Amino acid sequence: MTVHQLPVEVAAFAQWLTELAGRLRPDAGWYGVFAERDPDGLRACFDGAEILPWDVVEALLQDAGEPAGGPLATRAGALYAAAATAHDRRPGGAAALAERRDLMEQERRYAESRARELGERLRAAAGAAEAAGLENDLAWVRDDHTRATARVTELTARLDRLGAAAGTAPAPPPPPPAKRRPRGARYAWLEESAEEQTAAVAVPVLPTGGAAPRGARFGGGEPGVATRAPAPASDAAGGASAPAEAGRAAANAVYALQRLRARGRSGEAHALLCEALTGPPDRLPALAVELHRAGLAADWSTLLWEAASLPPGRLAAVAGVLADAGRAADCDQLLRQGVARPVEELAGACAALRGDGHHREAHALLTAFVRVRTPEDAARLAGEDPRGLVPQLLGAARAVSVTRERDLLHALRVAGLSGATGA
Repeated sequence: MTVHQLPVEVAAFAQWLTELAGRLRPDAGWYGVFAERDPDGLRACFDGAEILPWDVVEALLQDAGEPAGGPLATRAGALYAAAATAHDRRPGGAAALAERRDLMEQERRYAESRARELGERLRAAAGAAEAAGLENDLAWVRDDHTRATARVTELTARLDRLGAAAGTAPAPPPPPPAKRRPRGARYAWLEESAEEQTAAVAVPVLPTGGAAPRGARFGGGEPGVATRAPAPASDAAGGASAPAEAGRAAANAVYALQRLRARGRSGEAHALLCEALTGPPDRLPALAVELHRAGLAADWSTLLWEAASLPPGRLAAVAGVLADAGRAADCDQLLRQGVARPVEELAGACAALRGDGHHREAHALLTAFVRVRTPEDAARLAGEDPRGLVPQLLGAARAVSVTRERDLLHALRVAGLSGATGA
């Protein structure tokens, strides 16, 4: 009987990957997408039988709230490179890489063809509901295309390295090369080609009063087309946007989103959508209403996902506005998605919420935190403000379960914070 033992490098990366997955919800974010689409393939990667594509590793790091250039991402890159090299050098590795690359190239071509088909159907869509469904399908197909393109390039590079180590000629490159994807988006949109950029219409700027989008694609416009909306009106009560103006801004934003999507400009549409987060937070409830009315609920979910990465004060402001507008479910979703952030930022967000009188939302944030983070993480959070946070965290843990409260009490004692518990 032959026993197959994993290379040390592969086993180390598989262990790291399993630990990362332990921090994530398997039914949410990109992790939920991959787990639903290919559970067997994901399990093979956790077991070390296969190597996870690097774009998936990046997506899981994004789910965990880890910055692209942070220490965890750097360590992931080193472990990944070593594991991929060891995996590829096993007997039959080159043939397996070539076969996988051919498969990814087929998927890339299929996604490219499917995107053209959906684009044509979208332009001929009869109503808003049909268009919304086609836009959603097109977004996912574009993500498939981007990932397949990136994987073809990655597999080609691995084949080249394998050939160089063996002293053979490098494998001929296939697709156009992989194109850079914008960061910070839930969907990995394609960058346009130079020809597409030349043919692009001017991008209308969401009239939120925030900064204009940056980058070459937003730098100019066609003659006679406005690229900056007028400044929003304010009421007399200290500059807050009037409800009527918020409604008009939301309607204009949704119209602009639909126009951009109809022209296949989903990247700009996403950037335009996220500009709402730079403007007055009190406009967001109106935007939520308009997006749902237009059948663009998925865009609102994406916006909440992006809002979870806002600075602590801004995150608290958005959560408070949603709560005040009666959108408690949206507020709770935003806070749950924000609990992967560093404890220092979460302490600031909690303090800002309580300072504004949003005690229920602060409790929801801490409850979500103790539910998904370790007791040791909760103790580190408590250390940011022992007098204020220790009793709040214990109350949140008690709301989760008696076991979670007991584990947190132990972690607080180990961290030297038992005096703040009163025990």
